[in-house]
Amino acid sequence: MCYCGTTLTFEQCCQPFINKTVKPNTAEQLMRSRFSAYVVNNPAYIQQTYAQEKQAENSVKEIADFANSCRFIKLTVINTEQQETQAWVEFEADYFYQNLFCKLKERSYFELRDDTWYYVDGIITPTTDIKVGRNDECPCGSEKKYKKCHAN
Repeated sequence: MCYCGTTLTFEQCCQPFINKTVKPNTAEQLMRSRFSAYVVNNPAYIQQTYAQEKQAENSVKEIADFANSCRFIKLTVINTEQQETQAWVEFEADYFYQNLFCKLKERSYFELRDDTWYYVDGIITPTTDIKVGRNDECPCGSEKKYKKCHAN
């Protein structure tokens, strides 16, 4: 299963986008590949898939620092609305930051420019981070204790 949550393998799903051998055909594919790029720590891909006017404010170093500080667990696509040259993808991304279980809920806006989809911006819905103790059940849904699951 790919990191983005599809039933395809990473090699069949997001890796060709991240390696730039194929372009995402939809905004949802781009969003999924960006999540997978965080998992495999490819900040350059994430930065390059921002709209041109957003790239300067999202440096590769800042993206890498964030990616290195987190362990990305799960992506859930809630809704996708795609038109010819613009799209919105609503999703939840679960990740651990230190001993906190975090959930990023966002409605992302994408634009198709010169036959390439780009992430432009998003509206984030505030969520509450959950502090996880080593002996607590891991919030990832595995039913294992955190120390035997994602604490490492």
